[in-house]
Amino acid sequence: MVKSGTRLRSQVCTTEVIVVRAGDGAAELRCGGVPMVDLDQPRESAAGPAAEFSGGTLIGKRYVDADGTIEVLVTKPGAGSLGLGEIALSVKTAKPLPASD
Repeated sequence: MVKSGTRLRSQVCTTEVIVVRAGDGAAELRCGGVPMVDLDQPRESAAGPAAEFSGGTLIGKRYVDADGTIEVLVTKPGAGSLGLGEIALSVKTAKPLPASD
C-alpha cells in the first residue's frame, strides 16, 4: 500500500514521483506498465516502458486517476506513463477561478 509522502521511481525509465494523496485500498502504482519502487531500491528491469504506457511524464505536473484515489507529483520526468494498476493516470487540470464582476 502506498502512503502520502512516499518517494518512488520507475524501473523502466527516469521517472520519479512523490505521492501527494493515496486513498484506502489504492492499487499498485506503475510507470511504463511496471510497478514503481522506493528510491533506494535498484532497478530490476532494463527493458523500456510497455507500448501502451510510453507517453512519458512531465516534471512538476500532478497526475490523478478518474476516481481521485491517488495523486502524485512528478519530480523527475521520464519516458514511461503513470498508471494505477492497468488504468492510466491523467494530468490534473487547474480548477477555474470564479468570475469576478
